Amino acid sequence: QARGKVSEIINGAIVHYRDDLDLQNLIDFGQKEFSCCGGISYKDWSQNMYFNCTAANPSRERCSVPFSCCLRDADEAVINTMCGQGMQAMGYLEASAFIYTNGCIDKLVNWIHSNLFLLGGIALGLAVPQLVGILLAQILINQVRDQIKLQLYNQQHRADPWY
Repeated sequence: QARGKVSEIINGAIVHYRDDLDLQNLIDFGQKEFSCCGGISYKDWSQNMYFNCTAANPSRERCSVPFSCCLRDADEAVINTMCGQGMQAMGYLEASAFIYTNGCIDKLVNWIHSNLFLLGGIALGLAVPQLVGILLAQILINQVRDQIKLQLYNQQHRADPWY
């Protein structure tokens, strides 16, 4: 299930890569951190209309991959943002000299599985304050109801009828 959900999220993100700058930065960060490219492989970038590798695509980025897929040199001072140009047109072995050819889905699923206790702890840490807030709100609601009942009782049972 985790693999299916991660696959769905990554493929959706690839399609909308250029639509949202925050999403673009997130994908670039993920591809750099996990040393991967695309969902299953670097060819998945054809799902994006800008990187689509068909002859009908007029984009300058046709058959390319984002720069975050590129292998980086340690002595490189400036990032070459066009390093992924035409990589989808190359074969797997030929492209592996320039970019990461493995997909991000398996790497992300493996990371999730290896950090399951951490993710569970974070989820629990976020859930406990929410539950305490719900409990305190329920206590407040009950106190308000008791006050309303007391007011109604006092109005009905006054000792002085002229009051």
